[in-house]
Amino acid sequence: MPSVAERSLAAKADFPIFARRFSGCELVYLDSAATSQKPEAVIAALAEHLRSHNANIHRGVYELAQEADAAYEGARRRIAQFTGAPVETTIFTKNVTEAINLVAYAWGRARLQPAQAVLITQMEHHANIVPWQVLCRERGASLRYLEVDERGEISLDALDAELARGDVALVAFTHVSNVLGTINPVAEIAARARAAGAVSLIDGAQAVPHMPVDVEAIGADFYAWTGHKALGPTGIGVLHGRRELLESMEPFLTGGDMIASVDFQSATWNELPAKFEAGTPMIAEAVGLAAAASYLTELGMERVRAHERELTGYMLAALAQVPGLRVVGPPEAERRGGLASFTI
Repeated sequence: MPSVAERSLAAKADFPIFARRFSGCELVYLDSAATSQKPEAVIAALAEHLRSHNANIHRGVYELAQEADAAYEGARRRIAQFTGAPVETTIFTKNVTEAINLVAYAWGRARLQPAQAVLITQMEHHANIVPWQVLCRERGASLRYLEVDERGEISLDALDAELARGDVALVAFTHVSNVLGTINPVAEIAARARAAGAVSLIDGAQAVPHMPVDVEAIGADFYAWTGHKALGPTGIGVLHGRRELLESMEPFLTGGDMIASVDFQSATWNELPAKFEAGTPMIAEAVGLAAAASYLTELGMERVRAHERELTGYMLAALAQVPGLRVVGPPEAERRGGLASFTI
């Protein structure tokens, strides 16, 4: 019987770019952690929208504009469904970096006090480090790190010790490390943060494309991910947020669709999610990301994860045969995503 990985390889034909040849050789693409290739279903959805339904949204009543409205909001519903999140708290940004910055600016600048701290981990991508460095410097707050142990994991006991200090306002952490491959116990971390009165933010850029993710079940206050790593277009990311927090926050950017009313001296803000989507948004990109979500759903995210887990096990076993090589991070395929850092 063929392995999960062998059965899954049939999906390669869905990606037109693999018809290319380089110096007569097939394209072998190993850079999906940076950006994924796109299946024909996503390319076709983008092209069809631009060919047949292109118009601005939320500002016209003619038929073409109504089609664009329906496509954009339909894409939001599809994407929210894909990650188990409420539609009205699913906000489109241009990438995960902007989503994290949105929280740092709109939540952090109004909430973080000089005597407080932001707690992150040593395994974060710099997109989940630098916004907090800037925020803490501006607010006079502390930025502290949870250490990574020799297995490439963080200690929940160390987390509890940090939270017990009573000054942590926000805990920001990755779901799957882009460096170590470590899969963090995100629901448990979010629950412990909430119990201590801290807000939680998860960087899900390397998780959503590779495994089933249920934002509501995880229970974080903010969960961010990006479309281009999940077979979708570049230029679109997603922020899922807790309604009461989003409603209490001032907008990150102003102008366009986020305005409910405006006069010469003042303005009022639109309802969620429009409140955080200033100007003309990523309409075609949202349509493309919705197509990617549908494609991944049809593949089956449990199957995607099983495929990756099998390949990861093979990778770890093969690397173990290299003299002098030491893999950094959890040694079990079940506890990591499909990448490995090593020393040699």
